[in-house]
Amino acid sequence: MSQEFLARILEQKAREVEQMELEEVQPLHQTYRLAEFLKNHRDRLQVIAEVKKASPSLGDINLDVDIAQQAQTYEVNGAVMISVLTDDIFFKGHLDYLREISSQVEIPTLNKDFIIDEKQIVRARNAGATVILLIVAALSEERLKELYDYATELGLEVLVETHNLAELEVAHRLGAQIIGVNNRNLTTFEVELQTSVDLAKHFKDDCLYISESAIFTRQDAERVAPYFNGILVGTALMQAEDVAQRIKELQIDKG
Repeated sequence: MSQEFLARILEQKAREVEQMELEEVQPLHQTYRLAEFLKNHRDRLQVIAEVKKASPSLGDINLDVDIAQQAQTYEVNGAVMISVLTDDIFFKGHLDYLREISSQVEIPTLNKDFIIDEKQIVRARNAGATVILLIVAALSEERLKELYDYATELGLEVLVETHNLAELEVAHRLGAQIIGVNNRNLTTFEVELQTSVDLAKHFKDDCLYISESAIFTRQDAERVAPYFNGILVGTALMQAEDVAQRIKELQIDKG
């Protein structure tokens, strides 16, 4: 994977944003607040289940999936939120997938994309997302704060994604409530679950933490369960023969 992966994706996003109109803000999709749910259910490692057809690292994952049915299977089996890839060029996602899934489930949906502009945030909200992703590595600290504040003013929750200690400190300074630790390096695209374990030493008691990527088995989930409120899982669920069983394996009761 090219060292310039993140830079290439951000260049593409800048081109897309240039062509976007700022949509009129529509009513917010009604569901529970993710942060509140995570706070009230700390006794279990919660699963954020992702719908993605492809990725730059793996290529095609599951192109023929019925996305609405997949999302409903996630919901019925206890997923706390559904993450929906909306990037077309790199992940073969689409904003329409977010629209369709948000209309079919009652749990929160996350717009999983590389967000660099307010126009994308309004589009996500209008498509049914109640949570958006902001990636520390993709934004200056000043721009991150602008977009974070804009999203929260629109009633959205924000998953702030980090990968190393410097980025985690940025998220803490921001006052982020829900912080993700991506075990995948977005520059090299290598994955290492130890990233989550190492960064957990620097966690704060008043934040909620999600471990993202590199989680495939119950053993993987058990490694991060002592430190995290939830895990974001995509490939393992998209490739699973029995999705319901795989979700249950990953939901670790912490007692």
